[in-house]
Amino acid sequence: MSTLILALAAGAVIGLALGALGGGGSVLAVPALIYLLGFSPVAATTASLVIVTLTSVTAMVAHARDGNVRWRTGLLFAAAGIGPAMLGGALAGRIPAAVLTAAFAVVAGVAALRMLRSRPAVEGTVTVRPVRVAAAGGGLGAVTGVLGVGGGFLAVPALVSVLGLRMRNAVGTSLLVITVNSLAALAMRAGTVEGLDWAVVGPFVAAAILGAWDGKRLSVKVSGHTLQRIFALVLLAVAVFMLIDAVL
Repeated sequence: MSTLILALAAGAVIGLALGALGGGGSVLAVPALIYLLGFSPVAATTASLVIVTLTSVTAMVAHARDGNVRWRTGLLFAAAGIGPAMLGGALAGRIPAAVLTAAFAVVAGVAALRMLRSRPAVEGTVTVRPVRVAAAGGGLGAVTGVLGVGGGFLAVPALVSVLGLRMRNAVGTSLLVITVNSLAALAMRAGTVEGLDWAVVGPFVAAAILGAWDGKRLSVKVSGHTLQRIFALVLLAVAVFMLIDAVL
């Protein structure tokens, strides 16, 4: 029963972050699965991809209803990340658990610091450079494939600065990019999905989906900058804990 409660609570928090910020929640999914629910690092990254995919689709539908998803732009951006995501998904199972945990902690820590130091993004018309788009999309796909995170914390600023989307459109479109990359990574982990503990993953996903709808409503009422700073502080604490655990 305690495991079920933990899965529901963790799923609700991750869904809330995804719905409100257009990403970031998946960065907490992996440590929650490892430290709260007893998953191995490889199993946690695979389960995280399942959770992220289903939750992102739900959150994306909510944003699409408000016209905040730029379908063509998002698909073009995601196309650059499909190959790296699939390659990363294939390599993840061969990486030692301690290395995978440490790498995840570093990425999470960098993401948290970037969130804390970031200023409101400058929206508007920018010169779209194909090389920058390909590099940003490819890097995001690789992170998704190896670490099992959607990469929304990277996708949103990239969509604003590289493609010039408005923030609300970037949040909605990032969910499309996350979904495509997560599906590509899952395609390379098909054999490991069957071994997941669905009695835990199922409730986790359900709570995350409900949380995503609440997060979408929360994003309208609370400043995105405030939400981002709170999330970043929590993420930074988790990253430090994971890095210490991996080293020791």
